[in-house]
Amino acid sequence: MKAIEKPWILAAYKIFSEEGPSGLKVEVLSRIVGKNKSSFYHHFADLEVFIEILLDYHLDRAAIIAKQESECKNVVPELLLLILEVKQDLLFNRQLRIHRDNLKFRKCFEQSSNMVAEAIIDIWSEMLGLAGNSQLALMVLKLSLENFYLQITPESLNYDWLLNYMKELQNMVKAFEQNESRKVNSLNGGV
Repeated sequence: MKAIEKPWILAAYKIFSEEGPSGLKVEVLSRIVGKNKSSFYHHFADLEVFIEILLDYHLDRAAIIAKQESECKNVVPELLLLILEVKQDLLFNRQLRIHRDNLKFRKCFEQSSNMVAEAIIDIWSEMLGLAGNSQLALMVLKLSLENFYLQITPESLNYDWLLNYMKELQNMVKAFEQNESRKVNSLNGGV
């Protein structure tokens, strides 16, 4: 990103995170950046080109965040604290998920989500007690991410909510394992 483009991208990133693509209007961006609309068109040609640059910026951010996530030694508290540091990025990803009927948004969402999954799968598996079953841990992670993006809002995305969300996931996996164990015991006892 060129230095002259940075204010435009950062302003749009914030707007998209809060309002989605409908909030991206050249007039609004111009007002926030303090430049006229012709300056926008000089740098980006049109809004469609600009959105592609914005999505590339998000993927760059996602790669940086995935690197940071891969360095976390645990979900609680390290990953949760990191999540709070990158709240705006998560809200951006949420908007991509909401508007994934747009092919570009869907591809960007999938790419960024895959980066996260790869980065945290080990500590995620450990937190859920699924260290020996990485395939199940990955399935739970992908479902959890879908659900996570459906639930988060700027107000709800806080440490207490995240901690409770993780505890609910742990309880869900334990309940599933107990149910599976009962089925196996029932089958073995019936033989």
